[in-house]
Amino acid sequence: MDMDLTSIMPIIIIAIILIAVAILFTFVPVMLWISALAAGVKVGLFTLVGMRLRRVIPSRVINPLIKAHKAGLNVKTNQLESHYLAGGNVDRVVNALIAAHRANIELPFERGAAIDLAGRNVLEAVQMSVNPKVIETPFIAGIAMDGIEVKALARITVRANIDRLVGGAGEETVIARVGEGVVSTIGSSETHKQVLENPDSISHTVLAKGLDAGTAFEILSIDIADVDIGKNIGAILQTDQAQADKNIAQAKAEERRAMAVAREQEMSARVEEMRAYVVEAEADVPKALAEALRSGNLGVMDYMNYKNIDADTDMRDTIGKLSDDHDHDDKK
Repeated sequence: MDMDLTSIMPIIIIAIILIAVAILFTFVPVMLWISALAAGVKVGLFTLVGMRLRRVIPSRVINPLIKAHKAGLNVKTNQLESHYLAGGNVDRVVNALIAAHRANIELPFERGAAIDLAGRNVLEAVQMSVNPKVIETPFIAGIAMDGIEVKALARITVRANIDRLVGGAGEETVIARVGEGVVSTIGSSETHKQVLENPDSISHTVLAKGLDAGTAFEILSIDIADVDIGKNIGAILQTDQAQADKNIAQAKAEERRAMAVAREQEMSARVEEMRAYVVEAEADVPKALAEALRSGNLGVMDYMNYKNIDADTDMRDTIGKLSDDHDHDDKK
């Protein structure tokens, strides 16, 4: 039994040592520590262990640190680790610092970290400072004083302004400001031909307005890439106005016609009412004559004169109608 334990003990010790080494290499990034020492970056082994305890992936900090050291940048481990804990992209910030250092652009680590934490791509900003970016606007429509619509396509060459990246407006603001300037410039032109003949006048006018104020960019140039003619807005507005005036006139005429018809109907009603009164009065005439004869206010001779006058009146009416009919036939 003793012989078996004696023969097994070396195997057990070797297994324990291998397990301990595996745990050590898993928890303590020894290879990363060796790489840092080989690159000339002094990082303590306990510092790497502390990163593990602080839930920091050591490679996310040490590899950018080695890169910065090789580029000649003075960056501390605590700076990179604090930026990592703040949720920033350490590798991108270091790349931006290296690119700025190569291009002789002043970019402290604190500013680069602030730009990265603000949600902007600090590396892209540095690259844009070295190599300006061209922003193309959609077709911007403006109306000249002669009523012709002019559409212009502009290309804006911008360079990132490192000092205004934090808190500065983005590309959308630049495009909106340029569009506003193009519209106002076209609108101040007397004719659309002036815009077609001198499209560079738009870029000069817009560029002189300082549209990059408060933005994260510096506008280097504004170039008009294309100019097209749109609709004749002035003619369309005049046509619409004429149609509106026509509709108003028709409505007023219809109103006057309706009022005339109403007045005519009212007069017809009054005439019928008067006729009714006349008929009613004529019906009372025989009664009045009979009463006058009975009371002695009207004599027989007076009554006979009345009948003669009535007969003469009917005869004249008949002759007048015959004359009117004869004249009408002659005209035919």
